[in-house]
Amino acid sequence: MAEVETVASAAEGLSIAHPEIIYIDEDGGVDSTDSPNSQETPYKTLLFALSLLPPSTTAFHTRKSKTVVPPAEEPSLEYKPVSPTSLKKAKKLHEAAVRKAAKEAAGAAQREKEAAEKAEKERLKLESAKAFVLKEDASLPIAKSIKIRDSTAHRDTRVKVSGWIHRLRVQAHMIFIVLRDGTGYLQCILEGDLIKTLDALQFIEETTITIYGTIKALPEGKTAPGGHELTADYYTVVGKAPSGDAAIGNIVAPDAEQQIKLDQRHLVLRGEQASGVLKVRAGVLRAFRRAFEELGLLEVTPPCMVQTQVEGGSTLFEFNYYGEKAYLTQSSQLYLETCLPALGDVFCVQESFRAERSVTRRHLSEYTHVEAELAFISFEDLLSHLEEMISRVLGYVLEDPSCKDIIKELNPDFKVPERPFMRMKYEDAIKWLNEHDIKTDEGKDHEFGDDIAEAAERKMTDTINRPIFLTHFPVEIKSFYMKKDESDKRVTESVDVLMPGVGEIVGGSMRMDDLTELMGGYAREGIDPTPYYWFTDQRKYGTCPHGGYGLGLERYLAWLCNRWTVRECCLYPRYVGRCTP
Repeated sequence: MAEVETVASAAEGLSIAHPEIIYIDEDGGVDSTDSPNSQETPYKTLLFALSLLPPSTTAFHTRKSKTVVPPAEEPSLEYKPVSPTSLKKAKKLHEAAVRKAAKEAAGAAQREKEAAEKAEKERLKLESAKAFVLKEDASLPIAKSIKIRDSTAHRDTRVKVSGWIHRLRVQAHMIFIVLRDGTGYLQCILEGDLIKTLDALQFIEETTITIYGTIKALPEGKTAPGGHELTADYYTVVGKAPSGDAAIGNIVAPDAEQQIKLDQRHLVLRGEQASGVLKVRAGVLRAFRRAFEELGLLEVTPPCMVQTQVEGGSTLFEFNYYGEKAYLTQSSQLYLETCLPALGDVFCVQESFRAERSVTRRHLSEYTHVEAELAFISFEDLLSHLEEMISRVLGYVLEDPSCKDIIKELNPDFKVPERPFMRMKYEDAIKWLNEHDIKTDEGKDHEFGDDIAEAAERKMTDTINRPIFLTHFPVEIKSFYMKKDESDKRVTESVDVLMPGVGEIVGGSMRMDDLTELMGGYAREGIDPTPYYWFTDQRKYGTCPHGGYGLGLERYLAWLCNRWTVRECCLYPRYVGRCTP
């Protein structure tokens, strides 16, 4: 068919002499008008010739110079008249092509006419819109300024709501806008004079607008955010958003590459999923503070600039502090311990920093650390407290009106973990991994003393598919301050809380409360105890059994909101190679 279309258009605008005989050579000819047709310069196809010359006045001769013949014979080079059957078939194809070309030409002309009419109509509409001035009806009640979260309480009242155009749908005589102000979403309807303005013609997502009108409950069977909508009677545009290539939908398209989304994080945050996670984050922080207060812990705010390490020197961010060497804190634990004698059990919600070159979905260089220290407890008390905190916080969040619907949308299959959480000693975990043929990163069986790699740990947790308190890690792979188990000096009274899907979200332990033991811990790790004098003094000036933990807020959120990476669980993620925007 493509050949038919080609030859049908080949003769457009051509005017050539009509020789008595047209020569066709299917093997050696060329369908071109660059040279006169002759026996030496034949056309390739009969159809092409028909497209150039009236078939009723022309004789057509053809040949096939490469016709298959017996080996003893030479190929025939003679031209012979085209058979009536071939000519008839070619004429039909030619006529069909001519009709199609005529139809397409007519269609193109009609489309061009319609486009011109549409452009003129749009021009007139634009001119009319430019001239139209929208005025507020002075006879209406004064509108009360509200946030969208207050919409239900102000139904049947004239209100004024400001926000961003989150979604937009234009119909012939009506414009539907879903307005967003950070506190919620509100569907607004504009019609009549409201859609005659130039602004209305140029509405686009992320334009900021103030809309006046009355909020009415929706009749049964209709849906909209909050179960109501605002019928507008007036509006003003506060700030126009760009269109075209610069429109937000083109800058942060859903299928955009991950690094582009991170570069444009400030725009991604306007999306429902990204903002939803941050709203849940706020709810989780409220829940932690509520639970801590109910359990008698006091909030403190330790420094972030320090001159001591907590979790090993290889992960410290070092900087020059007025000529002295200093670091960004890895953990506030040591400072929390100093608060116990004066303030009792304490907690903090603080940023911690780890200079690990780990580019995994669960690592950040800066993360929110929820930490707590408790005095006069046992290791079993610590585990019971952790289980109670995790469960209590989860309960508060899932009953929070601002969180529960978002979590249901983000993680519809989420189930509250059953209590008690599973307890598993490190030594038993080593056996479990080997029994299930889960190898180390080097492809070997696990041995006592190995620092279980993230992949193996996560595979075990996902297979068991329930929260695990993994306890009693070997002394050699844990921090210098962790207390040894009196019944097995090889291990510490330590715990990692593992959650399906994300792995470790909490690390905790009992702390050394004996001065001599702590000094031995410094020596084992090669740490100069001099800068830690204030920490060491906690064992010197009235020691006590105590323990604590640190929870990574972003990992907790990744588990709760079903996020693939912790990078989605903070405002602006910081990890290896990224410190912008």
